[in-house]
Amino acid sequence: MSTHHPVAIIGGGLGGLTAARTLHVGGIASAVFELEASAGARAQGGMLDIHADSGQEALRAAGLYDGFRALVHEGGQAMRLLGPDGTVHVSEADDGDGDRPEVDRGRLRDLLLSSLPAGTVRWGRRVTNVGTLGDGRHEVAFADGSTITADLLIGADGAWSRVRPLLSDAVPAYTGVSFVESDLRDADTRHPRSAAVVGEGFFLCLGDRRGLLAHRESDGSLHAYTALRAARDWLDTIDFADTAAAKAAVLSHFEGWDESVRGLIAEADGALVPRRIHALPVGHRWDRVPGVTLLGDAAHLMSPFAGEGANLAMLDGASLGRSLAAHPGDPEAALAAYEAALFPRSEAAAAQSAGNLESMFGGRGPELMTAFFSGTGAEV
Repeated sequence: MSTHHPVAIIGGGLGGLTAARTLHVGGIASAVFELEASAGARAQGGMLDIHADSGQEALRAAGLYDGFRALVHEGGQAMRLLGPDGTVHVSEADDGDGDRPEVDRGRLRDLLLSSLPAGTVRWGRRVTNVGTLGDGRHEVAFADGSTITADLLIGADGAWSRVRPLLSDAVPAYTGVSFVESDLRDADTRHPRSAAVVGEGFFLCLGDRRGLLAHRESDGSLHAYTALRAARDWLDTIDFADTAAAKAAVLSHFEGWDESVRGLIAEADGALVPRRIHALPVGHRWDRVPGVTLLGDAAHLMSPFAGEGANLAMLDGASLGRSLAAHPGDPEAALAAYEAALFPRSEAAAAQSAGNLESMFGGRGPELMTAFFSGTGAEV
């Protein structure tokens, strides 16, 4: 069975939901098609710092700024930078004056979901094919056998977007950095040494082209990312089904590091989760194609080392919604205006992210980041 939607958004992440909400505020109905089976199908990841000039601006446009402020994790803007020997190079408390407050990604997503009319999100829709019908219309087929047609198709479907090929031949490439994620639950009680070394907010320990990054979550757990400059197949050499063996394999790359830092791996609760870091080319853009556009990672996937991914996805969604509302009856003018602002904005952020990767995981990572966070060095 096929249904028609004037505006169809593929992907129900933060960017797609912000687009739907901003369109709703502007009096434009949309339908969101999401792969996950339900809102609670899986955990939504850890903490996000929401930037004043992007994520917060998007939430204001969506009419959700006050709701967002109620979710802020007090103390989450604290930051600690250590060297591999445990020396503290930078330690900053959260004085409440910062412009990047931390929130839990899942709670932010729930805020967006609750702001949409019932039935806006169609769950359990895995895209199998996207095709062009002509006259700016497109058709999307799903694994359950259903299809939709749309006058405007918005690809908010992430790194491996099925909508992107309508606009671009670009595909994400491995950045040379791999992550192994771990969690330490009820950290103050069960993992006091790790809780102390991480502190109240963001933690970073760098050295020899590798490092450990961690956040204290709003539920008192720690979410850590072991980051390593490594060949693309490095993660394939580790049996992550055997957690003890996986821990040993990862820890072998941190011999001699302070035990308080190694504990973020050694004391992890549950399985370790591998993840390769990919990015689209810096400056990725496309020629205007009638009836379709992209936002978020589908448009400008970048490494996470500037903290811009979720913020830009939300700003994209809000910018697109406002542009469509500002050009009633002329979606092509709206899309052209949206993309004209999107391309330079995302190029600048992607260049910063790529540059930060090189700074953090090059030969002078601790030195450069200490200078940056201390305010004695240029932006990395």
